[in-house]
Amino acid sequence: MSKYTYGSNDPDDDPFSPRSAGLAQPDYNRAPPSVASASNPFSNYYEDESDDDNLLYDTTTNSERARGKNEHVTKPNQHGSRFGSMVDKVRGSVGYHNTESDADLPLTQRKPNIPDLEDVELEPVAKTNRTLKSIFSKQEIDPSTLGPRVIHLNNASANAINKYTDNHISTAKYNFATFVPKFLLEQFSKYANLFFLFTSAIQQVPNVSPTNRWTTIGPLAVVLVVSAIRELIEDLKRHQQDRELNQSATEVLVGSSFVKKRWVDIAVGDTVRVISEEAFPADLFLISSSEPEGLCYIETANLDGETNLKIKQALSETADLISPHDLSRVSGKVKSEQPNNSLYTFEATLTMDSANGTQREIPLSPDQLLLRGAQLRNTQWVYGIVIFTGHETKLMRNATATPIKTTAVEKMVNIQIIFLFLILIVLSVISSAGALILNSVKGSELTYLDIGSTNRISQFFQNLLTYWILYSNLVPISLFVTVELCKFIQAQLISADLDMYYDITDTPAVCRTSSLVEELGQIEYIFSDKTGTLTCNQMEFRQVSIAGIAYSEVVPEDNKGHYVDGEEFGVFDFKTLKKNLNEHPSKEIMHHFLTLLATCHTVIPEQVAEKPGEIKYQAASPDEGALVQGACDLGYKFITRRPKSVSVLVDGQEQEYQLLNICEFNSTRKRMSTIFRCPDGRVRLYCKGADTVILERLRQGTPNIERTLQHLEEYATDGLRTLCLAYREIPESEYREWASVFEKAATTINNRADELDKAAELIERDLVLLGATAIEDRLQDGVPETISTLQTAGIKVWVLTGDRQETAINIGMSCKLISEEMILIVINEETKDATRESLARRLAACRSAPDAEPEVFALIIDGKSLGFALEKDLEKDFLDLAVMCKAVVCCRVSPLQKALVVKLVKRHLKAILLAIGDGANDVSMIQAAHVGIGISGMEGLQAARSADIAIGQFRYLRKLLLVHGAWSYQRLSKLILFSFYKNITLYMTQFWYVFQNGFSGQVIYESWTISLYNVLFTLLPPIVIGVFDQFISARLLDRYPQLYQLGQKGLFFN
Repeated sequence: MSKYTYGSNDPDDDPFSPRSAGLAQPDYNRAPPSVASASNPFSNYYEDESDDDNLLYDTTTNSERARGKNEHVTKPNQHGSRFGSMVDKVRGSVGYHNTESDADLPLTQRKPNIPDLEDVELEPVAKTNRTLKSIFSKQEIDPSTLGPRVIHLNNASANAINKYTDNHISTAKYNFATFVPKFLLEQFSKYANLFFLFTSAIQQVPNVSPTNRWTTIGPLAVVLVVSAIRELIEDLKRHQQDRELNQSATEVLVGSSFVKKRWVDIAVGDTVRVISEEAFPADLFLISSSEPEGLCYIETANLDGETNLKIKQALSETADLISPHDLSRVSGKVKSEQPNNSLYTFEATLTMDSANGTQREIPLSPDQLLLRGAQLRNTQWVYGIVIFTGHETKLMRNATATPIKTTAVEKMVNIQIIFLFLILIVLSVISSAGALILNSVKGSELTYLDIGSTNRISQFFQNLLTYWILYSNLVPISLFVTVELCKFIQAQLISADLDMYYDITDTPAVCRTSSLVEELGQIEYIFSDKTGTLTCNQMEFRQVSIAGIAYSEVVPEDNKGHYVDGEEFGVFDFKTLKKNLNEHPSKEIMHHFLTLLATCHTVIPEQVAEKPGEIKYQAASPDEGALVQGACDLGYKFITRRPKSVSVLVDGQEQEYQLLNICEFNSTRKRMSTIFRCPDGRVRLYCKGADTVILERLRQGTPNIERTLQHLEEYATDGLRTLCLAYREIPESEYREWASVFEKAATTINNRADELDKAAELIERDLVLLGATAIEDRLQDGVPETISTLQTAGIKVWVLTGDRQETAINIGMSCKLISEEMILIVINEETKDATRESLARRLAACRSAPDAEPEVFALIIDGKSLGFALEKDLEKDFLDLAVMCKAVVCCRVSPLQKALVVKLVKRHLKAILLAIGDGANDVSMIQAAHVGIGISGMEGLQAARSADIAIGQFRYLRKLLLVHGAWSYQRLSKLILFSFYKNITLYMTQFWYVFQNGFSGQVIYESWTISLYNVLFTLLPPIVIGVFDQFISARLLDRYPQLYQLGQKGLFFN
């Protein structure tokens, strides 16, 4: 009986076939220039999820990830976005569209190079049947509870029974019928507009209004018309873009030939042919392509901002279907997961009918999924079957709105408007009461006014409404328009600042959310990612430890390698390593170490046209590229990747390794394994990953563990990124049993990732330690000076990283976050009780210290302890301890933990928070903070597009906050106060005047003067203040960062 849990009895299964395991890799030698892997399975070997992790938000459980339920970041009905290109673009259909601005809409897909069907008369689009409950319900059904979606091949009638969503896309906010009601509803949901509408209505009553009936409704109409024109222009653009996409043409298989159809007419189950440079009209399952073995190259810039090409590959069972006639004869069905928002997972099974009546299930993976929004590149054509259409495509399912962030100044303005509203009521009551008293006392002298015949209570309330109208403009009607205009101009000034332009990558600063500019002047806490944010994210292969011996590119003079009683001590250079490959007792370990580096990865070798024989490695992760290049420099040159093998050039001899299986990386496993049949015929597993997960899977009695751990500590102390390598020889019989288990897991529809991880656990055991690597990622220019200046300005900086504790501390000292004079409070516990006790003890010690100043302490906490500290019963102690420290460094953290830390501080402290990062997994943290800053770096544009402001380098944060932030906050504060002042000045004279006119409600100013006072006569002064005022010059603000604390304390507006 098999020692594994389950197996396969299918006689057609070949456990040695990479294809049967569903994990064959494409022939990357045909890759065109600038081609990179579709996924990044390596970045989090360092447990730094924010660094180089293209598996977005991969901190969910595998079952959640398989269902596309990254719940800790966003749900379809929550405010949140993963991609700035989709952020404000779409929210489904029938009244659920966003109120977005085109400034954030890169993913209204640019029109693809597809011919329009200009001669085809448009037909009405069939709408999906909806019940009232489905239209108005805000709850999403969990796709995993619906069972698999069944799609029949070449059987349109069978697919039509399921009534799948059509391929019509609508990103528009309004239509002809809904514009007026939806626009008015949105505008009058603002209290100020509602107030002025009420005032305008009262003014229409002749016996009540003391002014012209147009005095208030005229300016209000101007404001509404301007807003309506802006909304119409933006929405017409969306309608035009939708029309262009829906009417774009593609080729669909009808019978045994392809005919042109509009995108909107494509249905689930259709077979589509897409030509080079065209966009995919829906989510497709790749059948075959013009390239050998079903390869194709796609660009996903519209999806995730990455411009490097990615490779997809058809199944070997379908790659030969290259003629329309063959495609029309295919019979079978696809069972796929239900529509979800997970861009990087796809679980499905293809069942093909054979000529003899038998069926075979073949697992499908993300390698066969072509997403709407991506474009075909460097491939003549591909054939694909439509899986998801319209608003069920993964692109559209990711179209959620950016969180609405309200600034502290806006909240204060609302409070002051309420205060002015109360003053208005008080003034109206005083004036009405004065009229009532005057009439009571001197009514006999005013008989010509016929006051006596009027009911006094009725007259009181009539006067109340009269004075309401008279004093109504205490609330400045133009304030909100003026503030928005000035914020927009301030955002443009930030974007146009050449001091924040990064010429190396041609990246200017981009202010995407102008409504938050004043928050930049009140920041108290900064939460920063490390790799790619504080560092350059340009990896260099520096040191290795193999079989307990340390080798380095540059050997320090005081620690050169030497021998004592035949045993190696110190550090040897790489030349010695090359020499030892042939004659050292541990040469076999060295061979496996370098072979692992050269084979266990997803890098693509690309021939350099200008230099024949030279290979350039295209890697989705800078780490992987550095490791493969390091192996190449040491004599193990990776030269070829084929679907079922990889080849390495060693001593001029090409060695081919047959690829059997891949146990892919994810942030839960924190490792990657590949299983090869090596040139000597043996089956070997090569595994690399974080030291914590590799060391616990080693065989008992594995040698060199202590010395390797010592080297890891030394590397981390030097601020290098470390990685452990191990291998295992697998007996033939054991591999056959395990392969059937793995294939069974690979054909699972629901929770496939979970099952694959369980299968991987069975084989990733009893490993033999090979050694460790160390990669250098140097700090960006100006980072130490910037952090030091920000701390002087009263801003506390917290670094959230996935690196080892020693690495994080070293980087903290290098960037001046931590000084040698600080007392380091290190919390690194294994249990919740130990964490509780450690927090309580350290907190008591800090409080009792005689010089317990924040300047003294720095808190270092690892991910495991942080997980306990973020629980409800411990979070208050953790926060109390953290705020007592000048600097906080969180090590080994996940993306979810980053966001939870930000939310914890936001929930308990009345402070303005800023989060800054460069990777996709920083998006949740960026959106959780009051202000999100994205670095346009090496990890694509997900963070930059999802952020409120994008900059090219961390050092630009200095001017952004100290200068632009301080100016914006002071300008807007002065603008708002001036607006209140000018209106109060005008209407208080009216209040004093009523005492002189016998409380008769007469107006001291002519009606048109009142109407034009805000919208014309006093329009420019607030704008000039809001755009050009400088209370202190930029030079002095930068020289004396302590001035920034004026904004933190709210001294300009309180």
